[in-house]
Amino acid sequence: MKGTVIAVTGKGGVGKTMLSALLIGILGDSQPGKSILAIDADPDSNLAESLGVEFQKTVGDIREDMLREKPSPGVEKKKYLDAKVFEITVETDNFDLLVMGRPEGQGCYCAINHMLRDIVDNITKSYDYIVIDAEAGLEHLSRRTTENVDSLLVISDASKKGLDTAKRIKDLTRELNIKFNNLYLILNRVTPENKDVLEDEAGKLGIEVIGSIPDDPEVSDLDLRGRPITGISQESKAYKEAENIARKLIKNG
Repeated sequence: MKGTVIAVTGKGGVGKTMLSALLIGILGDSQPGKSILAIDADPDSNLAESLGVEFQKTVGDIREDMLREKPSPGVEKKKYLDAKVFEITVETDNFDLLVMGRPEGQGCYCAINHMLRDIVDNITKSYDYIVIDAEAGLEHLSRRTTENVDSLLVISDASKKGLDTAKRIKDLTRELNIKFNNLYLILNRVTPENKDVLEDEAGKLGIEVIGSIPDDPEVSDLDLRGRPITGISQESKAYKEAENIARKLIKNG
């Protein structure tokens, strides 16, 4: 039985990784006894830094190593990959982290990618919550790497490009018949000046808005100093809204 899968997507630069990290931290703090897996599926691999943890290798590195070195004779490829993925999964007190890395390289990856997808799918069955920081844009949808998701969170900042990407994501999920239980829109960097216009434009997209994260100077300060977002004050406006979003996701499943 798989856990609850939450995937966060949107245009690059809208705050996707920030939201993913906040949700992971909040779930870890608010759900004692529940196991949480964070998956960084963005090739830029910024989630670990936002969470304040370090990783040594990615799933993409394992794939490259296997093509280059090849397992010893008699070793099943799937068992070899399974063991390697387990090795690179970073464990912390509140969550585990798996970094996917590059989606592909120059060699032939079809069989290996298929096995790795099965392995990652099996891993997710061992956790109560899985939060996926998906790559920016639409590629993960067209490649169907974001499937079997309970809640797909589309995040947009106060820009037309961000909202346009959100609409394209919604349209593409329909075109590709991608299955999920919930599709939600989250607005980021909301200010008193742009709030009314942003909410009005968002309302035209036909996606339920379950959160509006205020433009928070504490978020900007942590980013500028290169500090993890998990160090944010629990009294900050962004943290409190992320808490509200997490509460709704837990309730809705």
